[in-house]
Amino acid sequence: MRTGLIAKKLGMSSMFTEQGVRVSLTFLQLEDLQVVGQKTLERNGYNAIVLGSTFAKNSKVSKSMKKVFADSEVEPRRCLKEFRVSEANMLEIGTKLKASHFQAGQYVDISGLSIGKGFAGVMKRHNFGGLEATHGVSISHRSHGSTGQCQDPGKVFKGKKMAGHLGNVNVTIQNLQVIEVNLEKEIIMVSGSVPGSKGRYVFIKDAVKKVANA
Repeated sequence: MRTGLIAKKLGMSSMFTEQGVRVSLTFLQLEDLQVVGQKTLERNGYNAIVLGSTFAKNSKVSKSMKKVFADSEVEPRRCLKEFRVSEANMLEIGTKLKASHFQAGQYVDISGLSIGKGFAGVMKRHNFGGLEATHGVSISHRSHGSTGQCQDPGKVFKGKKMAGHLGNVNVTIQNLQVIEVNLEKEIIMVSGSVPGSKGRYVFIKDAVKKVANA
């Protein structure tokens, strides 16, 4: 098990393959990625490394975090993420990571915070069909309809699909293929879409359901 990467979502585009198939692309860029901390089996009970991305001003860092960065002798970072690794893949503090960590053709899993959409109805949140346009239905065409039963059991079961908060949750998209890696600009291009809006940080790891470089 090796470490993942922190990247910033730049946006999306598309390309056509030699067979004429259109493929959606998402551009992810690495910014000043460096190992800023370690977790060891003896001290913490597991092996992991802490990565930091994008330099941060000292005025934007809390006093406790300033001490953490000072003890590690690295510059403050804006985004931190811990990745569990095997003992053989532990990296020293201060090690810089590049886009070459992943190769074209490899499959990855990407996690991030999805775009928040606020309070949403069941048609938008759960893809309900809504009620009929006539036959006695008035005003409530986009409602969810009945949610319960008769006298027995006479309650709404937990987990019932209803209107509520949509988005702004951690989402992982699995088995996205790395299409190209630009070493000069530290950009990784993957097929498909990833969670979050432009400028958000996402976390890239080796796919757990596919063999590397398969």
